[in-house]
Amino acid sequence: MAVRIRLSRFGKKKAPFYRLVVADSRSPRDGRFIELLGTYDPMTDPATVSVEEERALHWLSVGAQPSETAKGLLKKQGIWEKFVASKKA
Repeated sequence: MAVRIRLSRFGKKKAPFYRLVVADSRSPRDGRFIELLGTYDPMTDPATVSVEEERALHWLSVGAQPSETAKGLLKKQGIWEKFVASKKA
């Protein structure tokens, strides 16, 4: 089972709100997910991002692959750098 960290879209038309989730790569974008890691609201200024750092690091350490957008959000929060540093140690 290939596990991905990706965004799942919520909100109404022209007012998106995203959840950062861990999901099987074969499941639909807004379908079943394994765990909710955080939220991303691009409509606020600046965009609001909240991520459970401990759980995100856990999923990365067991092999979950982030999508490009999710990886960017993890980099903004500083989580990706912690993961890379822990891999080198």
